[in-house]
Amino acid sequence: MKPPLLILHGAIGASVQFLSLAEKLSDQYEVHLFDFPGHGGKAFAEEPFSIKLFSDSVLEYIQGNNIPSVTIFGYSMGGYVAMLLAKEHPQLTERIITLGTKFHWHEAVAEKEIKMLNPEAIVLKLPGFAAVLEKMHAPNDWKEVLNRTAGMLATMGKDNPLKPEDFTRIQTPVRIMLGDRDKMVTLEETLAVYKALPHAQQVILPSTPHPIEQVDISLLAGMINH
Repeated sequence: MKPPLLILHGAIGASVQFLSLAEKLSDQYEVHLFDFPGHGGKAFAEEPFSIKLFSDSVLEYIQGNNIPSVTIFGYSMGGYVAMLLAKEHPQLTERIITLGTKFHWHEAVAEKEIKMLNPEAIVLKLPGFAAVLEKMHAPNDWKEVLNRTAGMLATMGKDNPLKPEDFTRIQTPVRIMLGDRDKMVTLEETLAVYKALPHAQQVILPSTPHPIEQVDISLLAGMINH
């Protein structure tokens, strides 16, 4: 019987972005692709987007599918969600692998990221990206996904859901990965979390920027399997 692997996408993303990764890992794992509320066409929750909402939705999925414990690969925001789940429900997290996860949030960081979530600016300057988002989140309104994400980031900027001391209490083995060309996540914040975690490894992926579409999927699959 193959061990379960749950793949969590990033902010404004969806599980469809990880179909090729799931295929490469299917011989080793029983792969579960998951969409957070409001993403990938899944219905919006009544409450605003938050890391806690997303973590609770993952918990519901794990329990609903009778998975005793699971390895989680979390890309970007998905890694943050996985860490919160490991903090609150350690018995369910066998192992966590993250890639390009931003752990250090404050108001200036949040403001910078929110500026990139302006739907009108995206339509004007990046119409191809707007079309991708529209298709990815249909039948939901992709602009609503971005607006709700901006609200979540503003809240995180005022009160980071995971505090530095929280990482010291996470007993789940964690592999923190960062691309050497990632312009969103700093090496310093990644190192700080790596050093705080009791059971962690750090991996720097060569020639790897932040966008998942530009990541070498074969390399990523090997790092998850290793």
